[in-house]
Amino acid sequence: MYAIVRTGGKQYQVEAGDTLRVEKLLGEVGDTVELADVLLVVDGEAVRIGQPQVEGAKVVARIVEQGRHKKIIVFKKKRRKGYQVKKGHRQMYTALNIETITA
Repeated sequence: MYAIVRTGGKQYQVEAGDTLRVEKLLGEVGDTVELADVLLVVDGEAVRIGQPQVEGAKVVARIVEQGRHKKIIVFKKKRRKGYQVKKGHRQMYTALNIETITA
C-alpha cells in the first residue's frame, strides 16, 4: 500500500516505514503529524484517486529530526562594474517516518 501526499508545495510517494525529508513542519522530535492532503491511495489492485484529495484518507507520520540542509552558495556578479555579492543559504527541513496510511 502506498499513497501520494502533498506537503510544502511538493508531492511525495510514501509507504509505511519510509523516511523522507519535507519542508519544515511545526512540531518537536517525537511528535505525530497527520498529512491530510492525500492525492492518491493504492492498495493492491484498488486505486483511489482524489479530486483533488481522497476523502477520509490520511497519512500519520512521526517527526524524527528537525534540521537544515547543506549550505548552498548564491554568487552574483556583474562584469566590469565592481559588483559582486556572495550569500549562503541553508533550507530548513523536517524528517518524517511514515507510520500508517489510512484509506
